[in-house]
Amino acid sequence: MSVPETESARAAERAATGAAAAPEKAGSWNDPRLPWHGKPRTADILCWLGIVFSGLFFWVLLPVRVSLVGTHPVVAELLNGSTESIISASAFARVGDGTLAVVLLAAIPGLMKFDIIYWWAGRLWGEKIVLILSGGGKRGPRYLARVRAGGWRITWPLVVVAPFLPLPSTIIYVIAGVAGMNWVAFLVLDLIGELLWIGMLVGLGYALGHHAVVLAQEISHYSLWVTIGLVVLVMGRQLWVSRRKS
Repeated sequence: MSVPETESARAAERAATGAAAAPEKAGSWNDPRLPWHGKPRTADILCWLGIVFSGLFFWVLLPVRVSLVGTHPVVAELLNGSTESIISASAFARVGDGTLAVVLLAAIPGLMKFDIIYWWAGRLWGEKIVLILSGGGKRGPRYLARVRAGGWRITWPLVVVAPFLPLPSTIIYVIAGVAGMNWVAFLVLDLIGELLWIGMLVGLGYALGHHAVVLAQEISHYSLWVTIGLVVLVMGRQLWVSRRKS
């Protein structure tokens, strides 16, 4: 399965790197590390800032997301829609603290808040943004080629099952934009996919019940150490990826 928060952070890192590497000379905007050609339009800048903000949001939220899982899981899922927060919130509902309807509704904005930005990036910049967000690898262009060959018969189901696939959902949303999917269809299909994903997690948390509540509370109790571990893990992976590319 994919991890939306981490994907956003990686995409934002690539966006920030590209922006920092832009040519210093005035008027020299044609840089391969940037998704647009020539001087950026207002839409280009806004979309690029949205991608960067999605990554910054992940890092800013990281210190508190662990502590919220065992104390205010609904707030946690509203902010980031993480897997652990949805399971914890539904487990709390099982023991009488909250309702499943609130758990379900809170998870939707938490999961979907940045998806439309990546669809928009695909509409604005086409295949080039696929190459940038895939880190220059072959997977993104290969998926794009298959989508173009199959048309909407592939694109529509792909957006629905994106949360369940072992590949970055952000790439799928970008490809949907490149393929020409309109924003209404994208949001409807994205909502269907996220509801299926949320339903599975809510069912799991509700089944675990008290056991999941106790575990979530223990995690929050040791939230400082868990957070430090997460930061080290994420930063270590980014360093490893950077060294491998070098």
